[in-house]
Amino acid sequence: MAERMNRKHVVIATAQEHDKADREYWAQATFEEKLRTITYLRECFYGPESTTGRLQRVYRFSQRS
Repeated sequence: MAERMNRKHVVIATAQEHDKADREYWAQATFEEKLRTITYLRECFYGPESTTGRLQRVYRFSQRS
């Protein structure tokens, strides 16, 4: 994710070809790279608290028989 986009390299292809290239790329990606990307996207959509915050506690009371 830290790499800059190379604007001198242009690829003209169909959407299906791009989708296939994406699937091949993510099939070869390491677990750490996939996790890093998921964390980055989650922070983009939900803010930094989504990855650094804690889960909300939920208390449930039930009656014992």
